[in-house]
Amino acid sequence: MSEDCIFCAIIAGEITGRTVAETDDALAFLDANPLSPGHTLVVPKAHHTRVADMSAAESRAVFDLVHELAPRIEEAVDADAHTIAVNDGPEAGQEVPHAHVHVIPRFADDDGGPIHAVAGSPLELSDEELDEIAESIST
Repeated sequence: MSEDCIFCAIIAGEITGRTVAETDDALAFLDANPLSPGHTLVVPKAHHTRVADMSAAESRAVFDLVHELAPRIEEAVDADAHTIAVNDGPEAGQEVPHAHVHVIPRFADDDGGPIHAVAGSPLELSDEELDEIAESIST
């Protein structure tokens, strides 16, 4: 636990959160500043700033809970679909430095757009650039 982390305070019960599910290693609660009705955050109970900081078991616990909850959230608010997103690091828009996954119910008329809209216009990379990036990631 981190003393200055709002999510750790919710996990510890020091701050009230609208918990929707809990496992030994993960907690899911409604976002206090929702982008849509049912917007839910799924967090590891142990404090980790970024996804890569979690162990494989902790990551599985978080994403298993996301997998279980996404259709339930969608049904609960009569959504047409949902977006699952992780802002992993401040430059990616992460506002709370505790790893978390957003499950955001989506509606046909919400004007939210695709996830590709988050980072601006698509890049035009050459085949050589794409090959170099793929090789760098895979090695």
